[in-house]
Amino acid sequence: MNKGKDLLVVDDHGEIRDLLKRFLEQHGYRVQAVRDGDAMRQHLSRHRPDLIILDLMLPGDDGLTLCRELRGQGNEVPIIMLTAMGEDTDRIIGLEMGADDYLPKPFNPRELLARIKAVLRRRPEPGQEPATEAPPRVRFGHWLLDTARRELVDDKGVTISLSTAEFDLLRVFIQHPNRVLSRDQLLDLARGREAQAFDRAIDTLVSRLRRKLEADSRHPQLIKTIWGGGYMLAAEVRHEG
Repeated sequence: MNKGKDLLVVDDHGEIRDLLKRFLEQHGYRVQAVRDGDAMRQHLSRHRPDLIILDLMLPGDDGLTLCRELRGQGNEVPIIMLTAMGEDTDRIIGLEMGADDYLPKPFNPRELLARIKAVLRRRPEPGQEPATEAPPRVRFGHWLLDTARRELVDDKGVTISLSTAEFDLLRVFIQHPNRVLSRDQLLDLARGREAQAFDRAIDTLVSRLRRKLEADSRHPQLIKTIWGGGYMLAAEVRHEG
């Protein structure tokens, strides 16, 4: 169950903070709301929320800077970015920085609620193995993906952190190796009913995965672009128990 999860709202508009806090608490979440990055950092020094709702436009450090800072620290808490209507560039940059989803303002609070449930549903409870068609440990190329731990490990034993969205997309590639998958297919397989028809979001996630997987992300050997088709994981996949 997602209810009872701890959420952190970061937005400098007091009315929006109060509205979201009341609305989400009515749906069973525990919610803290702060106005800027400094307050967010103070909160995170003492608490570990299950998800952050992060406004793009903030006084001081903006949402993109804060998102990049968290991911740079290895903090993979799910982040839903709130952006201004129509600012596709900022949404793309937000995804590049490691956000798991985005929602343009103004929005219906029920739409945000649906996005929260979707992101949390893709992240398992602590100690719970995520539902997957593949065995818990899968080798491909020079990598080992442990789906139970949601960890990506290289051939030297170094663990590479993955955001929820990155993990979901990589798992789809693992489940369909050497098969060309269109952007729509990748969205549907990675996010199911929550998929949004926004092709460039997939392009951004693929770029993020390439930077972590490839020796040279400009000349990818694992996740290849198939012009006019989509993407393909060009690797033998070996399942372990």
